[in-house]
This record gives sequence, C-alpha cells and structure tokens, in this order.
Amino acid sequence: MTPVIETRGLTKSFGRNRVLDGIDLTVGQGESLVVIGGSGTGKSVLLRAILGLEPPDEGVVRLNGRPATPAVRAAFMLDFGMLFQSAALFDSLPVWRNVAFRLLRTMPAEQARARAVERLARVGLGRDVADLMPSELSGGMRKRVGLARAIAADPKVIFFDEPTTGLDPQRAASINTLIREIVTETGATTVTITHDMKSARDIAHRVAMLSEGRLRWQGTVAELDTAPDEELRAFVEGRPRD
Repeated sequence: MTPVIETRGLTKSFGRNRVLDGIDLTVGQGESLVVIGGSGTGKSVLLRAILGLEPPDEGVVRLNGRPATPAVRAAFMLDFGMLFQSAALFDSLPVWRNVAFRLLRTMPAEQARARAVERLARVGLGRDVADLMPSELSGGMRKRVGLARAIAADPKVIFFDEPTTGLDPQRAASINTLIREIVTETGATTVTITHDMKSARDIAHRVAMLSEGRLRWQGTVAELDTAPDEELRAFVEGRPRD
C-alpha cells in the first residue's frame, strides 16, 4: 500500500548545524507514528519539512505517493488537521469559532457552530464552553479545544506537536486517551512528535527516535523495552546523559 507520508534523504542545515541528516521515513495509512528524541534533535524541523514550512536542503517528501509539489501539498492539506503545542487558539475569537475556523469557509455559521459543539463534546467539553473566550480557559481546556479544532473537518491525517507539554500528569493522561480514542475511531493517519514517553506508549503503533539529525531507531511500542540500543534505552528510562 502506498505510504501516506514518505521522506527520502531529507537534510536540513542552519548554518553549520545539520539538523536533519538523511531522513528516510514512511507513515502508512491509518498508522500512528510517534517521533521521539531530546530537545534539538530535529523533531520540529522534520514536522515543518513535511508540512512544507521548512524547505529541505536535499531529499524529497512524498504525500500519498506523489512528490510534494505545491498542488499536491494543497490537496493534502484539505484533509489535514493539527494540534499545536500551545493549542494556538485565536484569542479574539470565541471557542466555537476557533473550532469551526476552517468550516466557516464551506458551510453556514449555524451549521459550523453545531459541528463545533459536537466536536467539543467529543473532547469532553460542554456546550457552555462554546461561547467562552480562550483567555477564560485553563491549559487543559485549551488543549482540548485545540484537539476539537484538529478533528473538526474529519481529517484523514492529523499531526500532534508535543500534545501534553505544560500539562499535569492527570490532564496529560486525559489528552493521551482522547488522542488514542480518536485515532481508533476515525482511522486517521497520525504523526506525533514528543519527548514524553508515556504519550509515546499510549498513542503509538510505531516509534521512531531522532538523534543528532538521524533516525537512530524505529520499531513498535512493544520493542521499546527490549531494543539493545543504549541511547534509546537511556532516553526511554530517563537516565541522564554522560
């Protein structure tokens, strides 16, 4: 089956710092891939390169088997959703308009609001939240609103950028559960970047570890605990670097 996302030989440097160094990666249809690694290992740059926000120096990105030309990328983005690390809500818009931001371009406001309220309910937020402003929300609620927006248009592909950063363990566990349920229910292809190993274990079908701009290891969640790679073991176990 043709991969939904594929990179081959992807490189990216900023000055003398090579952040991506020949990344070969595939994400199959309906797969949940979690990319782990410490700060500065290239996770966010890889995400931005796939999205076309950071042009690579070398290599190719393919989307649904086709080189990611502007036309191919535009078509891909029509079926795409994203949960940003900070939720990235529009502070001047009420919650329902944040959730329905894309929908308002294709359907009447009343219908878009109804869809937004449905999606808010799916992430555990009541109808009363719809008319609140982002400034009135807690950090956990903002994440849930961001997740509701990510799934509002029933996307086939969803990216999650550090979905539990800044949350306490209970709220983080709640977000992980929601993501896992949504992935299972919708069959969406998902890519998550995180340094949170609990998120990785809860969300992933497959895990890929970035280190010094390279893919050091790939495997299933079950293989994380038996992989012989020492750097992977230290990261998974939270041991300090030498």
